[in-house]
Amino acid sequence: MRQAIDRDALLYRDMTKRYIRMERGEGIYLYDQEGHRYIDGCGGAAVVNIGHGVPEIAEAMARQARKATFIYSGLFANEPATQLAGKLIEMAPAGMSKVLLLSGGSEATETAVKVARQYHLERGNASKYKVIARRQSYHGNTLAALSLSGRIQWRRPFVPYLQDFPHIDPPYCYRCPYGKTYPSCGIACAGDLERTVEFEGPEYISAFIAEPIVGASLPGVAPPPEYYEIIRQICDKYDILMISDETITGVGRTGLPFGIDHWGITPDIIVTGKGLSGGYTPLAAVLVHEKIVEAIRRGSAIHTQGYTYAANPLSATVGLAVLEYIEKRELIERSAQMGTRLLQELDRLRGAGIVGDIRGRGLLVGIEFVRDPATREPFPAEAHVTSRIVDAALRRGLCILPGMADAEGGTCGDQILLAPPFIITEDQIREMADILAAAVGEVRDSVAA
Repeated sequence: MRQAIDRDALLYRDMTKRYIRMERGEGIYLYDQEGHRYIDGCGGAAVVNIGHGVPEIAEAMARQARKATFIYSGLFANEPATQLAGKLIEMAPAGMSKVLLLSGGSEATETAVKVARQYHLERGNASKYKVIARRQSYHGNTLAALSLSGRIQWRRPFVPYLQDFPHIDPPYCYRCPYGKTYPSCGIACAGDLERTVEFEGPEYISAFIAEPIVGASLPGVAPPPEYYEIIRQICDKYDILMISDETITGVGRTGLPFGIDHWGITPDIIVTGKGLSGGYTPLAAVLVHEKIVEAIRRGSAIHTQGYTYAANPLSATVGLAVLEYIEKRELIERSAQMGTRLLQELDRLRGAGIVGDIRGRGLLVGIEFVRDPATREPFPAEAHVTSRIVDAALRRGLCILPGMADAEGGTCGDQILLAPPFIITEDQIREMADILAAAVGEVRDSVAA
């Protein structure tokens, strides 16, 4: 006799939690089965940039579906993929040359690591294989991507499977790991890269990877102005490739086409995803600098970075439609403008008594909560401040993304990430801030009681 099947056979991340069942999305809003409306204040997971339910994207998807939904990129080319790749190169820093189209950020990160390795192999530097990343970072949930990631909580159960990749200190000025203050710090966090390269041996280091502005692991944290120029110089000095992980920060989320554009630096590889399709299809990309392409062309002229759904015409059509929608409506510029308004509206939270820092660029904003703003003392982990604020906001109709514990070696610390769609209006931003202020006030009063 067959086993009785539960009404819901999905294995959810938190098996103790009852998940709200969402029915549909429209603009910046989500609606559950009971018709309750929620502001998607985090864009799902910094994915939804042009809003939910845009007819033009659905129509583009349907047109392509009537032509061909799948063409295997290992055998054939297709026009949507070619056009999307060209569009991405137009948006990218000068020098980026070719694009690999994939299905998600973790897949793209792993591909970037393998491309970096092949670059060194093609040039006869077979010893170069290690990739240096940063602590309190996130680059994906597959094993190589998790090896790069600095999320202690997610790494610990899988340590036996992870690569021994080195990690350096993040440019986290609010909790400087050196106890210094900018600018007298001398950008010591950037210097940590060179110290680590020398310690590990430059002959073993293939690449350095970083999120230009950190996502949910350190929401909204951006380094000082000099940071990436120093990083670029160190990478060049030791023949190390620089990988910019723009899975979140790409396609205008920070108010410029790519997050690294804020520093005027050209990386060797760019990883992007999430907003590349606006959430309408699984899609990611790896952009590769001409010097890497030329090294492979002069060497084997072949790479093996293939996946079944890579460069499929349906996903490529959706991605191209999203980029054209963004360009036509100047939504990257709008992201910058609305991001400024969001920071202005959130500034009033500083008087709440438990807000330590508010930071970010464009519509990628983080808020850190502390027991004492003067000393920056964090709440103990057992206070569950982050989850309580997220729940309090959700009850009031606002979806926000919890950050990761960031203080005292990742054992405690509370923060949230805000990343609403670029189409958000000033009135909607005020409503977001109003709801968040009420949620923070509720939690503040409860932890003080």
